[in-house]
Amino acid sequence: MTTTPAIDTDAVDATERLRGVGLRVTDSRRAVVDALGHRPHACAEELFELVARAVPGTSLQSVYNALGDFVDAGLVRRIEPAGRPGLFELRVDDNHHHLVCSECGAVVDVDCVVGDAPCLTPSDTHGFVVHAAEVTFWGVCARCDSATRRASAVAASGSA
Repeated sequence: MTTTPAIDTDAVDATERLRGVGLRVTDSRRAVVDALGHRPHACAEELFELVARAVPGTSLQSVYNALGDFVDAGLVRRIEPAGRPGLFELRVDDNHHHLVCSECGAVVDVDCVVGDAPCLTPSDTHGFVVHAAEVTFWGVCARCDSATRRASAVAASGSA
């Protein structure tokens, strides 16, 4: 489940975005971009559900193909939180990071930890030229924390 607010879909012109990165514009590709505008940090299967409503007959494989093309073209970013399927987002113009709830799976964007990309400097680059750093913060979101606290309070009051 994603709690990050959806991107302003009025500002997401799928055709313009696709042409801007040199990709052919098709109905299914436009529908995938639109779906990402409505549901950032979604996996391919979640996006397929939205795309199939907009473009009946679209296959899950075509959604995977579009996402792969989008990642290769720099239109979409793929994030891979441990133990989760790959998630996709349209926010590619910065080096932001993510908060992930270990209970409900909510994913929220968090701006760069410190300064400009790559945000973090390794103690030894081993000759690599570092372009980006990915950080995933794991924890419990406010909603899950509140539910846990309520459940604990109920349990404590029942055992008194």
